Amino acid sequence: MFEKHVEKETYARRDLTIFVDADACPVKQEIFSLARQYNVESVFVSSYSHFSHDQPMQWVYVDAEKEAVDLYIVNHAKAGDVVVTQDVGLASMLVHRNIYVVSPRGNVYTEEEMGHRLYVRYLHAKQRRQGVYAKGMKRFSAEERQTFRKSFEKILSKLAGK
Repeated sequence: MFEKHVEKETYARRDLTIFVDADACPVKQEIFSLARQYNVESVFVSSYSHFSHDQPMQWVYVDAEKEAVDLYIVNHAKAGDVVVTQDVGLASMLVHRNIYVVSPRGNVYTEEEMGHRLYVRYLHAKQRRQGVYAKGMKRFSAEERQTFRKSFEKILSKLAGK
């Protein structure tokens, strides 16, 4: 009689991948830690201008062109994957493909709100072209780091069926 050998998976599906828009991502360690905890592959995508030998994560380096990181992620992420980015334009290209997208501040992007987010982005760009500049993003806080961790873990837990 033949015995079927089945490898036990720790948490999430093996085919799930986390892609990180890593050039300016402040939560790399949290992503790496939770990806290991849930046994999920994570790919940190960055331009060559941010190259580092000191990173334990899996890195993919792309040209330093303006949208090279975004293009890599768009071309490699598939339905059910998770992407971490603060780029609303990139998020808008992914959410309608059933890809989970979360910002480093813990905001989970949804298809329903993308029109509004893109419109706000357009208004801010229009103001900048007219010489009106906002103060910029506030300093990343420990509370936002915790919010990200909770949002990110909630997504991974959902995908793991826990």
